[in-house]
Amino acid sequence: LRIVAFVGTLSACIKNTATAFVVPFPSAINTHKHVFPHCARDRHVCRAEFKNPTAGEESRKFRRDVFTYKDWVESRKPDRIYRKLGSTLNSGVVKGLGKELTIVAILSTMVIVWNSLLSGGWVDFSGVGHDPLIEGLPMIELPMNVFTLSSPALGLMLVFRTNTSYNRWAEARAKWGSIINHTRNIVRMGEAWCDPKLEPNPYIRAELLDNLSRAVWSFPRSLTRHLSDSEEDEEPFKQEVREKLKPERAEALIAARHRPCRSLHDISFAANALPMPYLRRSQIDDSITVLIDDCGACERIFGSPVPLVYTRHTARFLYVWHLLLPFALWGAFDYSWNHIMLIPANVFISVFMFGIEE
Repeated sequence: LRIVAFVGTLSACIKNTATAFVVPFPSAINTHKHVFPHCARDRHVCRAEFKNPTAGEESRKFRRDVFTYKDWVESRKPDRIYRKLGSTLNSGVVKGLGKELTIVAILSTMVIVWNSLLSGGWVDFSGVGHDPLIEGLPMIELPMNVFTLSSPALGLMLVFRTNTSYNRWAEARAKWGSIINHTRNIVRMGEAWCDPKLEPNPYIRAELLDNLSRAVWSFPRSLTRHLSDSEEDEEPFKQEVREKLKPERAEALIAARHRPCRSLHDISFAANALPMPYLRRSQIDDSITVLIDDCGACERIFGSPVPLVYTRHTARFLYVWHLLLPFALWGAFDYSWNHIMLIPANVFISVFMFGIEE
């Protein structure tokens, strides 16, 4: 979840509520700097905050993309496939599979050593064949039919998990879009319906609207912090809150046990203080109620993973399937020197199969 599109809009509210509905400039929403400014200042310091992070986990902070028109054009270029293939080794997913790929490569090497050097005979660099080092030692092979029959089941399990993960992502993005829309709507209604007849003093009206805009800003920012790691976002959150809210409200928000609910509490009080008819204030409250529902939905998505029994069984199935695969592929590489092509072939397959699970 991210607050990029919303911050671009409501940051303007802080300075001038009349400009609250300007669409964020495209280049301002396609960079991690606007999501985690402390990471933008010094990535090395940001990375040092994590205790032994993996490459895949470390790269997640920088894969929270928001596309602009230029990004869509870039993604449709004819050379996109070659660029993506060229960046394979720099992929966070591939880097996160270092241990798995190492195990696969070692096991494939052990199969070659056992079946060639120890039990089946081997060929030197001159092409001369030699007897095995241990006579009578059986070769270890598995029939390919075992993997042919089991691969559809493995594919279905991976597809189900992939589809479920995407559906969760799509729902989370839809909920965040709802939060963006309703926060904008609250500020719009507050400014449009602030009645000068009920409060003729323009300075008081401006202060009330400023209180509302700041309270509205605090909700998505608090929810972002609520759903992120404390080591990643706690200090930037405190700094931003203290910069943009009044001291008493900032400290109350920081000390709250459930910060998003505290923000909604502040929004309700700020909206209730606006000089406007009761029915219009009730419409603002309807949007606040939607924010409460969206907050609960975000917490549900964040706290309820795909059933762990299923994901663990899928991971075990995939790992055992891949660790046994070299024994079935042994005969397919008779043409190569001492079956040496078994190693890169098995690693190549593992990159994409383990990548799906990753």
